[in-house]
Amino acid sequence: MAYINSYEKPERSTLLPGYFGPDPYDINWAFPLNETLESERVKLTPFIPSLHAQEYAAQVGVRPELHRWFPLDLSSLDRLLTEVEVRVRRNPSWILFAIIDKPHGSAMAGVIGLINASPENLSAEIGWVLVFPAFQRTYVTSNAIGIMLQYAFELPSPEPGPGRSVRRGLGFRRVQWTAHSANKPSHAAATRMGLKEEGILRWTRVSHEGAEGHGIPLRTGDPLNDWENGGREQVQRLIDRK
Repeated sequence: MAYINSYEKPERSTLLPGYFGPDPYDINWAFPLNETLESERVKLTPFIPSLHAQEYAAQVGVRPELHRWFPLDLSSLDRLLTEVEVRVRRNPSWILFAIIDKPHGSAMAGVIGLINASPENLSAEIGWVLVFPAFQRTYVTSNAIGIMLQYAFELPSPEPGPGRSVRRGLGFRRVQWTAHSANKPSHAAATRMGLKEEGILRWTRVSHEGAEGHGIPLRTGDPLNDWENGGREQVQRLIDRK
């Protein structure tokens, strides 16, 4: 049977500089969204570039090390806008939230997201977590992660009634946290919130130029790569076996 492959790589360069997304802004999230994702001190609200991107860019512009462990290139406002539009908004399995610190005049304190959400597997990953320096080592990080876990894990409630509190969760069974093996603060945050370490994923993401881990030599003969460290020969032996 004949077949074709008409895949075309998505083109990112067509975005105009300074593109803040459609108006009104469509978050394009495939799941129900609780409008009250908040604790007494922290609120999560969908990241809307026209409201939140410039503050984000200003914060990381003076502290580029905040992106030390990020696999994304977010070194300018336009790069940030491109990633939010292409990677997040156009992907219904991703959503990014602005973290709002309520006691401090509803100041934006950072961002946190749910990514790679799967309705079939009832799972998602907490990712793109960044808390601005002024809000680090406070209640902000724990509250933001905690609210995200509540949203992901709590079962959807039936209609409210006498003696029934309203819960508007997604009812997921698994929430994953992935961090660079050397990113100790990220490991500590996940452990503090009750997540369990399951193992190390090797060669799982490509870092952009300038990020931690970028610049590793090409893999030819690389002993850390199983294919180059005997894997190729093992597979060929099995193929050639009579």
